[in-house]
Amino acid sequence: MRNQSFNFDEALKQLQSGKNLPGTDGILTPLIKQLTEAALQAEIEHYLSTTSIDTRKNGYTRKTVKSTSGQFELKTPRDRSGAFEPQRIKKNQTKLSEDIDNKILSLFALGMSYRDIQKHVAELYGLEISDGAITHITDKLLCSGQLKLATLPDCSRNSRSDSFGVNPPLYQ
Repeated sequence: MRNQSFNFDEALKQLQSGKNLPGTDGILTPLIKQLTEAALQAEIEHYLSTTSIDTRKNGYTRKTVKSTSGQFELKTPRDRSGAFEPQRIKKNQTKLSEDIDNKILSLFALGMSYRDIQKHVAELYGLEISDGAITHITDKLLCSGQLKLATLPDCSRNSRSDSFGVNPPLYQ
């Protein structure tokens, strides 16, 4: 989680030396951070120029944001009245996009355990995801009906498998 602006020449050198694009210290992380902070700055400036409330800038709050390119510390602008609600990254939002949620769901649907999902996400993106976060993500879809548990007959007596000896997934 470095606090620096993106340098294209340095990024090219790092890429040529074999450094990863995604991840906590990935090449793209400072660029994503810089673009997100610029978008938030433009949002508050637009808000302050169009609002009828008598308010002004009041510094920044810091929060750790997770994205598919790694995690970074983001400076979110705030106003004195507290009425400014950023649209790019909402006040309590800690993930930059739904891509991570979708990847976790696809791994869960394939039958991976929470621990395996945690290891996989940490390995690919350099992100630490808790059991609670994974449960929240999967429960969100189980409750909405988008991901359904398959109703199988008594699996202890009726063990089915394909020609490779692999049991079918429990989720459809």
